[in-house]
Amino acid sequence: MSTTAPTAPQKKINLRRPDIMEAVQAQVLSHYRSELVERIRANGYILSADGRLTIKLAKEFGFCYGVERAIDLAYAATKSFPPHTSIYLLGEIIHNPEVNDQIRNMGIRTIPNKPTDQELEPLGHEDVVIIPAFGTEVATRAKLEAKGCQLVDTTCGDVMSVWKRVRQYSKDSVTSIIHGKAKHEETKATTSQATAYGSGHYLVVFNLSETDYVCNYIVNGGSKEEFLEHFKGAHSPGFDPELHLSAVGVANQTTMLRGETEEVQRRFKAAMVKKYGAGELDRHFRYFDTICGATQDRQDALEKLLREPMDLLLVIGGYNSSNTSHLAEMGEAKLPTFFIKNAAKMVSEKLIQHYNQHIQQEVATRDWLPEGKITVGITAGASCPNNLIEDAIRRLFQLRGVSVQELLAN
Repeated sequence: MSTTAPTAPQKKINLRRPDIMEAVQAQVLSHYRSELVERIRANGYILSADGRLTIKLAKEFGFCYGVERAIDLAYAATKSFPPHTSIYLLGEIIHNPEVNDQIRNMGIRTIPNKPTDQELEPLGHEDVVIIPAFGTEVATRAKLEAKGCQLVDTTCGDVMSVWKRVRQYSKDSVTSIIHGKAKHEETKATTSQATAYGSGHYLVVFNLSETDYVCNYIVNGGSKEEFLEHFKGAHSPGFDPELHLSAVGVANQTTMLRGETEEVQRRFKAAMVKKYGAGELDRHFRYFDTICGATQDRQDALEKLLREPMDLLLVIGGYNSSNTSHLAEMGEAKLPTFFIKNAAKMVSEKLIQHYNQHIQQEVATRDWLPEGKITVGITAGASCPNNLIEDAIRRLFQLRGVSVQELLAN
């Protein structure tokens, strides 16, 4: 009887060789750098044409370290493996359409972030698969490893810190309460970690309203059927609120608003104290702060910017970017705010196309740019490159009839 010999393990390839990274850095800079943005930073984050327009940049915006690392590794993959190697990306490297288009233009093929067995069928041990910055589900990674694919893992360290926490919760029979968006790739990857080891369970809460719903159930009980229907698609298989809410540990999608995540944990803590008493709290409640530092830096910088007098705010980034959407939420609470993915959305002084998060679609607003002397604030999500920020700045001044080159020359 003949048997098929097992595939020999592939030799580990160092993507961070100095010669590779030197070439990568040059290519990344050519694609995403902005000399204009750097000059505005050096000028106190302000560029002004007296009498027409002043723009103010938040002091933290754009690419974070995790995003830069993910892009560097994807670029390095195209230079490190033998010619004609097929390189695949699970979904999107980050949540920015222009960056993902650039990745595809480099010959990297895209497959779904949760591929079916049929979609994985063509892949073999000579193929390379890039795992995006927000990670992938445990089962997907296991399938890729079983096929012998060479993995380029760009998962952000902050995301992996959350995974460590929910794995520990699982091992301790503590249900993970994850503050996040149930359909977001990062949250799906995190929930898969919560159920991968033993009999772990999870429940995803999106906002404070859902938090209060769960806390009320913990304290007062209720209809299990109604609860499970309310959180359909946001809980682990076999989840029973009567059993699995007796001990909970709060974690979060790393790009949520810190203040809201802190309030989520406060409300769960209060519910457990009310239900079991303060002396029993350690048996029933755990919490670790796992908000991404870069996300918080951008939120803090925008909060400071919003204290200054401005007429409107532009938030630039991918519409499916969670950290960018929260920046837009912060702006909307203070002044007219327009969430755009690129400068082309500023069609004219009279018309802008922008994303409305509440209805989850792009809308058009007329007469968005006030006449006379105005100040416009600008920020961008952690997945937005500086060249797109420059495009938006140039477009704003163009709409006011101002040449940026002449302005900088003065």
